[in-house]
Amino acid sequence: MLPFHLRNVETRRIEHRPIIPTTAIMPLSPSAAPATPTRPPHVPLVPVLSGASFRRAAGQRLPSVLDVPHVRLVTSGRIALALALRELGVGEGDSVLLPAYHSLSMVPPVLWRQATPRFYRVDAAARADLADIAALCDASVKVLVATHYFGFHQDLAALRALCDARGIALIEDCAHAFFGEYGGRPLGSHGDYAIASSMKFFPMYEGGVLVSARHALERVALHSAGKGFEAKVVLNTLEHSFRYGRLPAVRALLALPLRAKDLLWRRIKASRPAAAAASGGLAPGSSDSDFSFDPRWLDKRSSLFARWLLGRLSKERIVALRRRNYLRLQQALAGLPGCRPLHAALPDGVCPWLFPLVVDDAEGAFARIRQRGLPVVRFAETLWPGVDADRCPDSAYLSRHVLAFPCHQELSEQEFDWMRAGLAEVLAP
Repeated sequence: MLPFHLRNVETRRIEHRPIIPTTAIMPLSPSAAPATPTRPPHVPLVPVLSGASFRRAAGQRLPSVLDVPHVRLVTSGRIALALALRELGVGEGDSVLLPAYHSLSMVPPVLWRQATPRFYRVDAAARADLADIAALCDASVKVLVATHYFGFHQDLAALRALCDARGIALIEDCAHAFFGEYGGRPLGSHGDYAIASSMKFFPMYEGGVLVSARHALERVALHSAGKGFEAKVVLNTLEHSFRYGRLPAVRALLALPLRAKDLLWRRIKASRPAAAAASGGLAPGSSDSDFSFDPRWLDKRSSLFARWLLGRLSKERIVALRRRNYLRLQQALAGLPGCRPLHAALPDGVCPWLFPLVVDDAEGAFARIRQRGLPVVRFAETLWPGVDADRCPDSAYLSRHVLAFPCHQELSEQEFDWMRAGLAEVLAP
């Protein structure tokens, strides 16, 4: 098995840290974010819970993966991927086709099944290379995983036809595409299975989804991870919101209990380091933006709080505001030299995860963006060992040159305007 001494690069540059051996493949933790020199001091990279989160909104209703007939709510997308591979009977001697432009978190579930990951090419717009996939399909290939990058769908008709002709299963990776449709059907309904990451689209600390339109999920039996997990999800969701100035009344009400909790935690860490370390197992590493995969979470369902939020928050609002913010960023950054949107337009039926921008001088722009304290994601900046420009030139280019920016529904007008103006200034000549 390949070592997983790699970096988490979603939100910032990463420092290397020791790997803690467990039953899982454990990667590195993210470094602290830099201080922001100008107002506002913080702009949330991911959705944060606020009073506005519960507002209803009129607008375009897009289907979601939850509209697929068979659904299981788990703690992360990578857990959902591992379950899908298990349901398909993937094992030793099998190969799983993964995109060369990828999150590192999708590889460990394949290795856990003792299968071999093989990487197929994508083009300059991150579309799956059908000819390369066909060339890789030998007798060992059992599954193809297709990723809908940043919310923009792949050519599912062509991928479905290829898989059916070759006798292999199709898994839709909807981690970036909780909402969306293709051919009048929800994303996630075209594959044998699909996985999604609810915590990328909803203000919650954990959450993933496994769905299938073709197979019942009766064998996927889930149970609660326990009271500690349930409490941690609520507290971490609220504390993340407080960090960005949301829910001030709730913060005031919980001030004393939270101080008591922090004091108790410091005492536990000082007096019982082993117990403190073990408490990290109250939630999966995916909730803290690392790339770990821990099979102990395979039979754990998503928290009660996360499931409540999924049913309570307006999906129309999420779609409408994400599309609006995406288009506003597109307009603000249009025409700037040395950069262009990864996609020239935002089609109907797409709900974006982030706004991806291809930047010629990505390293210089990234440094300036960091200096200003602007939020940025470098998806797939580090690729799996052996996946390089020889295997896929376009993937190697995208991993180095795509900078992506939040367009989620929980950005306040002040935060969005500050970010938009700052990006236009930083990226201007």
